[in-house]
Amino acid sequence: MASVPTSPIGLRRAGQASVAHADLPVRADILVIGGGLIGLSIAWRLAEAGRSVTVLERETLGAGASLAATGMLAPAAEHEPGSDLLLPLALESLRRWPAFRDALQAASGIGIDYRTDGTLVVAVGRDEVERLRFRYELQRRSGVAAEWVSGAEIRRREPMLRPTVTAGIACPLDHQVDPRLVMAALATAAARAGVTIVERAPVSALDWAGGRVIGARTEAGVVAAETVILATGAWSGEGGLLPEALSLPVRPIKGQSLALRTARRTGTLSGMVWTEQVHLAPKSDGHLIVGATVEDCGFRDGVTAGGLYALLEGARRVLPGVEEMEVEAVWSGYRPTSDDDAPIIDALAPGLIVATGHHRNGYLLNPATADAVTALVTEGALPDFARAFDLGRFRETNGIRATA
Repeated sequence: MASVPTSPIGLRRAGQASVAHADLPVRADILVIGGGLIGLSIAWRLAEAGRSVTVLERETLGAGASLAATGMLAPAAEHEPGSDLLLPLALESLRRWPAFRDALQAASGIGIDYRTDGTLVVAVGRDEVERLRFRYELQRRSGVAAEWVSGAEIRRREPMLRPTVTAGIACPLDHQVDPRLVMAALATAAARAGVTIVERAPVSALDWAGGRVIGARTEAGVVAAETVILATGAWSGEGGLLPEALSLPVRPIKGQSLALRTARRTGTLSGMVWTEQVHLAPKSDGHLIVGATVEDCGFRDGVTAGGLYALLEGARRVLPGVEEMEVEAVWSGYRPTSDDDAPIIDALAPGLIVATGHHRNGYLLNPATADAVTALVTEGALPDFARAFDLGRFRETNGIRATA
């Protein structure tokens, strides 16, 4: 049996345009710290706007969460109690995705497997049906596109599912992308736009002068910048870079996932299927992605037997064909999760902007985040759709916002 990679990199970076290591520049208009989905998207947009941009990545592009994600753009399926703050931003970002897709594919020459199949959220057994009905009523009250469907209708749409699937919600406007291809396209588009990308260049400290951030320090030297953008994902809450008054309430939530290779004899799904245990996302290259565990365990690396068992059993519970599918890759990653599971997009100090805390919605929220940060840099203010996501919301007490 072939060895199974414990990372998505071998599977999901195949075909990615190579990014040459560059000598550390002395100065840039914009310095983006973090070479994941959010950081690269912001860098590309700002470079297209005529700015000189450098990206510093502590490891390799997408190594934190971006290449470990499933690529779901699913505001309806994701909507659940407590996410009312996030829903308008999620819907706005989904509205922006087609234009973002077209621009990215044109700039890179790489298709990103943008699929509009929708999501089926399914239930097995009476208890799950009751919980799913509660979610459906919440979706209806919130105005998202959702339809209650019977077990028979679900199996008509997805005949490979087990007969024990008894009810579900169809979310026809949910979409998905392939993260491997999105990251490849972003790396290529950013490079073509003139972005300097330096991998394996962790930042040890920010440079301050007169209360303003003027650059960042690495082992290889200092990069001076007019504006520094922190897009460091799950590492955003780690101490060292920011003073205590600007500390970010962000922590890593580990997720384990796997890729199955489908074949004619195994069958596959026509669109995304969610259960209470797992989500299943078919990709156009024949992979079926099964994700993801939710583990609040800090930066505990690696894949566990318990995590893989939970994923496979959760998938097998609704899709018997997984038993015949080849396991092609398994991996883990870290979701950047804020205290309210919503992103933080804000100017923290003169010369310092942050874009982090996207939890499991990084791909969904990416176009809106990139556009919001670009507007903040070029126009000096966040657009209306992003103004609720500043750091100040975590300082509210009894409904009164405290000053920073």
